[in-house]
Amino acid sequence: MPSVGLGTWQAKPGEVQAAVTAALDAGYRHLDCAFVYQNENEVGKALQEAMAKGLKREDVWITGKVWNNYQAPDRVKLNVEMTLKALGVSYLDLYLVHWPYAFKQGADMFPKDEAGGIIYDTNLDYTQTWKGFEQLVREGIVRHIGVSNFNHKQIQRILDIAVIRPEINQVECHPYLNQKKLLEYCTKNRMVLTAYSPLGSPAHPAKTAEFPILLEDPLVVKLAQKYKKSPAQILIRYQIDRGVVAIPKTVSAHRIVENINVYDFSLTAEDLAEFEAIGKVFRFNKQLRDVKNPHFPFHEEF
Repeated sequence: MPSVGLGTWQAKPGEVQAAVTAALDAGYRHLDCAFVYQNENEVGKALQEAMAKGLKREDVWITGKVWNNYQAPDRVKLNVEMTLKALGVSYLDLYLVHWPYAFKQGADMFPKDEAGGIIYDTNLDYTQTWKGFEQLVREGIVRHIGVSNFNHKQIQRILDIAVIRPEINQVECHPYLNQKKLLEYCTKNRMVLTAYSPLGSPAHPAKTAEFPILLEDPLVVKLAQKYKKSPAQILIRYQIDRGVVAIPKTVSAHRIVENINVYDFSLTAEDLAEFEAIGKVFRFNKQLRDVKNPHFPFHEEF
């Protein structure tokens, strides 16, 4: 899996296709997708155009994610088939359980009760979902499987019952939420950590005045000047030098090119130690809507 990929969350309709085309032209070979983003058809159009020009399917790592209303073990295949059809490919390199809790199973992605609250399927456990995932691997529909937004206790429950082990945990990760303990846990269990929002989610839809601006952090700015790189490049290189995969999201052609040009320098051990000493902790993706769900993952430290 390439250490830098293009994230497609929040990309608006009409922008995704151009962003993916620009990314593939710039040398990206890792695309991070999800059914709930509702833009996989545009990703697929860009992929098909690139493959018509000679890009080989096996040269691109494509990640997908099952959404919460398709987590029943007999429904995960339905969801992955929708993604495969939208993307125009026959398999995914990686498929993730997007969240460790399920919504009411059905066609509605966000089923709600009369009061407007999400209807959860509290009888469906993610260990059951995992059994459906293992079957996808056996059938060759996906090559690798993993989880997203899982804490270490939830991962351990899967490891305890898994025949095919999870290989990836994708979580929010940046210097204000460095996930050090979770990274150590995943490394110990032969799992790769993937960082979403590695730039601090500057365009988060729930952004408020309390949101810190990671790209303007004094250390990030100082290192950008030291290495003659952009703040975004420093934050992406920070992940690479920790052994973490980064999937920054942007639809700007200029930033798409900039974000992957991070392989001509490295941060020093002293630089990484300075990041460790920042001390600020902030989670941009709080997911407060689901905080009362029994499987809500962020009550745990890691």
